[in-house]
Amino acid sequence: MKTGTTIALLYALFAAISTAANLGTQAIVVWLYHGLWAIEISVLAGTATGLPVKYMLEKRHIFEFSAENLAHDSKLFFLYSFLGLFTTAIFWGTELAFHRLFGTDAMRYLGGAIGLTAGYLIKYRLDKRFVFVSKTRAAGAT
Repeated sequence: MKTGTTIALLYALFAAISTAANLGTQAIVVWLYHGLWAIEISVLAGTATGLPVKYMLEKRHIFEFSAENLAHDSKLFFLYSFLGLFTTAIFWGTELAFHRLFGTDAMRYLGGAIGLTAGYLIKYRLDKRFVFVSKTRAAGAT
């Protein structure tokens, strides 16, 4: 069993990896596309990249969880994603607020990093309680 410190360090590492995937994707999209809604499209593309990366890393290394089959894993990913809507709103809201307030890419990315960090802290607690729950733990909670 992992200690709280180990979990925190791994979670931070995985958050950094998925943040890099997210923000890197955003930078690529903005570099390739300068048209209408470029920022919003880049944020959406970044989320579509970072989310599955984070799910796979956390499922295996943080929660040490194995899905029963592909259908079960799909349901878990759906629930994981659904619970992430609130935390994604925190991330997007913070990033877009920084973009509107400061008007620079650097500040937008800083806002994104702050929003992702706050969202990740909340998301860990939600996932621990509702997503990556073993049948024995769920049965003991009833």
